[in-house]
Amino acid sequence: MAKPTHNSLLITIFFVITVVSISSPLSFASQPFNFRRAPRFPKKLSHQTRPLQLQQQYRYDTRYFSQRLDHFSFADHPSFSQRYLINTEHWVGPNSLGPIFLYCGNEGDIEWFADNTGFVWELAPRFGAMVLFPEHRYYGESVPYGSQEEAYKNATTLSYLTAEQALADFAVLVTDLKRNLSAEACPVVLFGGSYGGMLAAWMRLKYPHIAIGALASSAPILQFEDIVPKETFYNIVSNDFKRESTSCFNAIKESWGELISVGLKENGLIELSKTFRLCRDLKKTEDLADWLDSAYSYLAMVDYPYPSEFMMPLPGYPIREVCKKIDSGPESISILERIFQGVSVYYNYTGKVDCFELDDDPHGLDGWNWQACTEMVMPMSSDRDASMFPTYDYNYSSFEEECWRDFKVIPRSLWITTQFGGHDIKSVLKHFGSNIIFSNGLLDPWSGGSVLQNVSETIVALVTEEGAHHIDLRPSTSEDPDWLKEQRETEIKLIEGWLNSYYQEEKATFNM
Repeated sequence: MAKPTHNSLLITIFFVITVVSISSPLSFASQPFNFRRAPRFPKKLSHQTRPLQLQQQYRYDTRYFSQRLDHFSFADHPSFSQRYLINTEHWVGPNSLGPIFLYCGNEGDIEWFADNTGFVWELAPRFGAMVLFPEHRYYGESVPYGSQEEAYKNATTLSYLTAEQALADFAVLVTDLKRNLSAEACPVVLFGGSYGGMLAAWMRLKYPHIAIGALASSAPILQFEDIVPKETFYNIVSNDFKRESTSCFNAIKESWGELISVGLKENGLIELSKTFRLCRDLKKTEDLADWLDSAYSYLAMVDYPYPSEFMMPLPGYPIREVCKKIDSGPESISILERIFQGVSVYYNYTGKVDCFELDDDPHGLDGWNWQACTEMVMPMSSDRDASMFPTYDYNYSSFEEECWRDFKVIPRSLWITTQFGGHDIKSVLKHFGSNIIFSNGLLDPWSGGSVLQNVSETIVALVTEEGAHHIDLRPSTSEDPDWLKEQRETEIKLIEGWLNSYYQEEKATFNM
C-alpha cells in the first residue's frame, strides 16, 4: 500500500500535480495545483531516492508458478510465471491440519513486502503455519509477455492487470499447492496491508471456501465514489502535522504560494533547483510541488513511534522532527529554505544524499498508474481551510482525459463497488461476511477510507489513535508501545478463534 504518488510517480502509490490557471501569485495561492490521481500506497522507492539496499530478514524459498493470463476466458492466451515465497519450517503439515498464512501481494516486489511484514513470520511458529507470499501480477518478477517493456506496452497488454485477476492468481496458486501437498483440509488465513489489505478483505468475501479469515490492515476499501468525503485523505495528513505544530502546518500551507512566486521569476526555476539541492535543473514548478507533497503524505503514513526504514531511514515520530526543522529555522532564511530543511528529514535523514532526483520512475513503468486509471479510481480533493495542501476540487473529466492521454482507456469508476461492494458496508457485510479484521491507525491518511466500526461479532474494526500505516503487520521491536502490543494480541486471539472453530467443525465432520 506505498508515499502517495502522482503522475510523476513514487512508491508507486499515484498522483499528479499540474498547474491550472496562473495569472498571478495570488491566483496560484487559491488553486495552484491539480490533484488528479490519488496518492499511491507505500512501496519501495527507486534506487535514486532509497539509499539502503533490501536485505532479506526471513528465510524462504523462491518458487514460480505458471498462471493463466486471463482466468475469466477460455481463449488461448499465453501463461506467465508468478513468483512466490514459501517457508514450511514451522508448518506442522497436512496430517495436523497445519494452517497456511497467505499474504496478498501488493503493487510491488514481493520480497520487499515479505521483509516488512514481520507479524506474519512471528506468528508462524506459534500456530505451526506455512508462510506464503505470492507476488501480484505485473509487479516484481511476475510479469507477463516475457518482459516489463512488453507487458506495459499498451492498454491491450495491460488489460489483465486487475484486482480480480490478482485474486484469482492467489486462489489458483494456493489451491494447487494444497493439492500437491495433500493439504486440501488445511485452513488458509489471509493477511494484507494497504492495497494488499484490500485484496485480503476482498478475497475473503469472494473466495470464502478458500480462506477462513483475513486480517486487512490499513485497507481503504471505502475510498471509492462518494462513500467517504473526497477531502478525507489530505485532511488527515494535514491534521497529523497540525497536531505537532500549528506554525509548521501554517508554514507548509503558505509555502505553496511562495513556491509558485519564485518559480515565475526570471531564473526562478534555477533558484528553486539550488534551494532544494536538485541534481538537475527544475523544468516546471509542479514537479517540485509533487516531490514535496509526496514527502508529506508518506510521512503521515509512516509516522511510527520508533525509528524505521520502511520507506526511508526515519526517526521515531518523523513528522515531529520535520516540524522541528521547519519551526526552528532562523528568521534570516526564507520559508522555502525552512521547508527544504524539513523535508530533508524524509529524503535525507542519514545525510548521505548529495542531491535529489525528482523522478523516481524515469521509464514510466508504474503499474499502479494503470490500475488507478482503470478500476482503482479513488477521488480526492483538498479543502481550503482544513488542508495544508493547495485547494483542489476533484474533477473527474480532467482525470478521464489524463487517463485517455496516458493509456487510451476510460476509467470504470463504479466497477470496484460493483465487484466487491462498499456502499452501506455495515448492513451488507453483516448479512454475508464473516471473519475479517479491519485494523487502522488514525494517523494513517488511508484510515479515512477504511472500516472503523465493528460490523458484527466476526467482522471487527481495531482502531488505534497513534497508529500509522499497517504498523501492526510490521516486525515487533523492543520499542513497541503498549497499545500496539495489545492490538496484536487481540488480532492473535481472533485468528486463534477462527482456527479453533475450523478445527472443531472438521473434527465434528470427521466423527460423523
